[in-house]
Amino acid sequence: MRRRVLAPWLRALVGIGILVALVARLGTGAVLDGVRAIDAGSVFAALAIGLLTTVLSAWRWCLVARGLGLRLPLAAAVAACYRSVFLNSVLPSGVLGDLHRGVSHGRSSGDLGRGVRAVVYERSAGLLVLMVVGVGVLLARPPLPVAFDLSPAWFALLAALAVVLAVVLPRSGRLRRALRTALEDARTGLCSLGTWPWVVLLSAATLAGYLALFVIAAREAGSTAALGELLPLLLLALFAMGLPLSVGGWGPREAVATAAFGAVGLGAQQGLTVAVVYGTLSLIACLPGLGMLLLPAPVQPVPPAGDTH
Repeated sequence: MRRRVLAPWLRALVGIGILVALVARLGTGAVLDGVRAIDAGSVFAALAIGLLTTVLSAWRWCLVARGLGLRLPLAAAVAACYRSVFLNSVLPSGVLGDLHRGVSHGRSSGDLGRGVRAVVYERSAGLLVLMVVGVGVLLARPPLPVAFDLSPAWFALLAALAVVLAVVLPRSGRLRRALRTALEDARTGLCSLGTWPWVVLLSAATLAGYLALFVIAAREAGSTAALGELLPLLLLALFAMGLPLSVGGWGPREAVATAAFGAVGLGAQQGLTVAVVYGTLSLIACLPGLGMLLLPAPVQPVPPAGDTH
C-alpha cells in the first residue's frame, strides 16, 4: 500500500528532476522568456481552444458510453472532462482525473465496470489517433527520426512486443474472462459502425486543437519556423507528455522539445521556451475545471439506457 501511495509522487519527482537538469544546463533565461511571452491574446486563445477540445473529448466520451448502454448527457460530460483535465494537470500520473470521472459516472449509472471502461476506451481512441498521426508525420520526415534513432525497425519492435504481451499475459482464467468482457464491450461501445467513425473524427479534431495551441505557444516564444517544420517537433512533445513521469507533462515535454528543436537546428533553448509557454497555456486552458470541482454532483445519477421506469 505504501508503495502505491509513493509511486506517483516518485514519478513526479522524476519530472521535476528533468526540469532542474534542463535549467541547470540551459539557464533560467529560456524559462523566464517563456513566462514573459504570454499575453492576454494567448490566454484568451488558450481558454477558447481548451473549451473546444474539452467539448470534443466529452462528445467522444458520450458516444462511447452510449455504445455501452450508459446514458451520459453532454453538459455533464463537459463538466466532468473539465474536472478531469484539471486534476490530470495538477496531480501525478496524469490519469487520476480520468479515473475519477470514470468511477463517478460508473457509480451514478449503476455499472462501475462499464463506466470505467468507457473512459479507458475513449482515452485509448485519442491516443491511437495521436500515435497514427504522429508516426506517419515522423516517418515522412527522415531527418528527425534519424536524429532520435526512431527508425521503422523500432516501431516494428514495439508492435511485436505489444503482440507478445497480449498473447502471454492473459494466462489466468479470471484475466481471460476480464479480457473477453473488455473486448466485447470495446466491440459494441467503440468499434461499431455507428460509433468509431465519429470517435476517430472527434479524436482528430481534438488533436488539431492541441497542435493549434502548441503552434500559438511557438509563435509567442518567437519561433518563425514553418508549420511543416514545427508539427513533427510538437507531436514528439505531445508523445512525451503522455509518459507517467511528471505532473501535467512538465519535464518530459520540455526535455523532448529541447532535444527536438536542437536536433533540427532551431535551437535547444527555443525548444525549452516553447515547451514552457505551452505548459503554461495548457494549464490556463484547464482552469475552468477548478471551478467545476467546487460544484456538487460530478455526474448526475441517471438510469441505464433502456430503463423506462
